[in-house]
Amino acid sequence: MARIVMKFGGTSVADIDRIKNVARRVKREVEAGHQIAVVVSAMSGVTNRLVGWCNQMAALPDPREYDTVVATGEQVTVGLLAIGLQELGLDARSWCGWQVPIRSDGVHGKARIDSIDTTRMVAAMQAGQVAVVAGFQAVGPEERISTLGRGGSDTSAVALAAALGADRCDIYTDVDGVYTTDPRIVAKARKLDRITYEEMLELASVGAKVLQTRSVEMAMKHRVRVQVLSSFEDKPGTLVCDEDEIVEQELVSGIAYSRDETKVTLTRVPDRPGIAAAIFGPLAEAAVNVDMIVQNVSEDGRFTDLTFTIPHPDLERTRQVLEAARGDLGYERLVADADVVKVSVIGVGMRSHPGIAQKMFQTLASEGINIQVISTSEIKVSVLIAEKYTELALRALHTAYGLDAA
Repeated sequence: MARIVMKFGGTSVADIDRIKNVARRVKREVEAGHQIAVVVSAMSGVTNRLVGWCNQMAALPDPREYDTVVATGEQVTVGLLAIGLQELGLDARSWCGWQVPIRSDGVHGKARIDSIDTTRMVAAMQAGQVAVVAGFQAVGPEERISTLGRGGSDTSAVALAAALGADRCDIYTDVDGVYTTDPRIVAKARKLDRITYEEMLELASVGAKVLQTRSVEMAMKHRVRVQVLSSFEDKPGTLVCDEDEIVEQELVSGIAYSRDETKVTLTRVPDRPGIAAAIFGPLAEAAVNVDMIVQNVSEDGRFTDLTFTIPHPDLERTRQVLEAARGDLGYERLVADADVVKVSVIGVGMRSHPGIAQKMFQTLASEGINIQVISTSEIKVSVLIAEKYTELALRALHTAYGLDAA
């Protein structure tokens, strides 16, 4: 008998028929003899509607009351699913975040989980009860409802699996696994049977939207085996696991892309010690996430053009921060370009095989695609290119690294 956490996202519980479908899936696992906890999101579109109501009431709603409102979507879903399971003859009970309790810090709207007390839940599961848990929500230090930010139900599920000592966390979604790249763009993309935590984390961080980044971080930290499956088809998914579980590792496992990038260039910045800290320090304080950075120093060494990338929604905030500091920084112009895309090649095989980056650069050059910025990590090479070349770049790289399906 295994202990399994099953998580279903908004599209999987979008209406009553789909919630009934989830109940039937859960029943199959229970009948197989497993102890089951189910984590669910709000029904598709509900959270957006709740957020909209908050914004209609106030331009900047009180974060504590905002969380009180938006957390109600999950409360509806857990109740409905518990009723559905009971109708199938199962003993089931709904749990809100505060009832478990799942305790978080006090940062409303994007809280982080501090602890989960599963004592009562484990006793109920051992007695044969299915626990239906509201994702996305927790309880803060002042006993106020808190929420974990968009995509937080994935984090709820992995954290609960870790706390329960679950054998696996199955995340059901509208895709049937993790692919070598976006199959909507590259028809020859292959579904992966297994992928390492590190590779999945890199894929999630650079644009692959299968799993939320924080959930992968937590899975890697606590060594929770995560399986990505389709809610609508009965077929094997992709297992996210430790590198030791993968017998033969590909050099490159996947190619991801992110269109949510803006390139910012500060021209003729005085090249002096501390200038980078003076630029990026205030941006960090303003919660702007800077990613790729490149610097071009003038021939006389007095000035530099500093280029970096940020998430597109942060552009106006970046402008405000840097304009306010322009007198101290002394740059000439701020130039922004949103017509760019970040393309990343990812694989743990890069650690021991040279030439991965060179192949990427040669492939793009052969297609006439200019590279604007480059960044690397131990298992990833990312480049910034013009957005219009996205599809061409993905297809060419997918073929070059031998990832095309037969």
